[in-house]
Amino acid sequence: MENENIIRLSVFFGLFVLFAAIETLAPRRPLTAGRGRRWITNWGMSIANTLITRLMSIALPLLAVGAAIDAGQNGIGLLNGLDFPAWAEVGIAILFFDFAIWFQHLITHKVPLLWRLHRVHHSDRDLDVTTAIRFHPLEIALSMGIKIGLVYVMGPSAVAIVLFEILLNGSAMFNHANIKLPLWLDHSLRLVLVTPDMHRVHHSVHRAEHDSNYGFALSIWDRMFGTYIAQPAMGHDAMDIGLEWQDDRPTKFGWTLWLPFRRK
Repeated sequence: MENENIIRLSVFFGLFVLFAAIETLAPRRPLTAGRGRRWITNWGMSIANTLITRLMSIALPLLAVGAAIDAGQNGIGLLNGLDFPAWAEVGIAILFFDFAIWFQHLITHKVPLLWRLHRVHHSDRDLDVTTAIRFHPLEIALSMGIKIGLVYVMGPSAVAIVLFEILLNGSAMFNHANIKLPLWLDHSLRLVLVTPDMHRVHHSVHRAEHDSNYGFALSIWDRMFGTYIAQPAMGHDAMDIGLEWQDDRPTKFGWTLWLPFRRK
């Protein structure tokens, strides 16, 4: 798709600057570790993730958008066999992939090997817009492989994939951002979307709470499958975020990159 990368990067950096500015002016909670080294580490993980997807594009030239184009040209996938209007195909594809991300997220909490990778994301002791880009490169590579497979199963258009990627990245930055929404707005938004207060519960240090609220964009899946927790037991101001490493280790890039291979 022409200009895909430019569109995605423009939206990504525009939203990042917007949410970073809002959480600076109206933070929901004071940061435990501050920005400084945390931001360097979280951005370092994002750069490593970009590099691994570039390497994957050499071995697998058809990443998600390319796979959608290839599936369309060869009539592969459910949507390519149905005669739906373009808007309906986009809507169905977004719902399908949002549910797939929700289910994949749940599985990463239940399978010990996958949790070893995913705990890199949860080890951050603060929650802000950079936590949305704090994932281990191996988890990103695995997620991309799954996404490519699902593209061939579903057969969405390239436009649908680009729109979904923009929605996923934008909603992830929004619900990880340390921004203070009016309670009435949070209550209204979370009927449809995952809000920062809703997702903050998922980053609680307590296992029962971080095994909830798996959604990234739509809140319906957690409500539908009984994994929704409205508020943290200790309240948003007093709750502890992160995992068992309640010190400065999660702010270090080398420690974070090696975390999946460490013994408890």
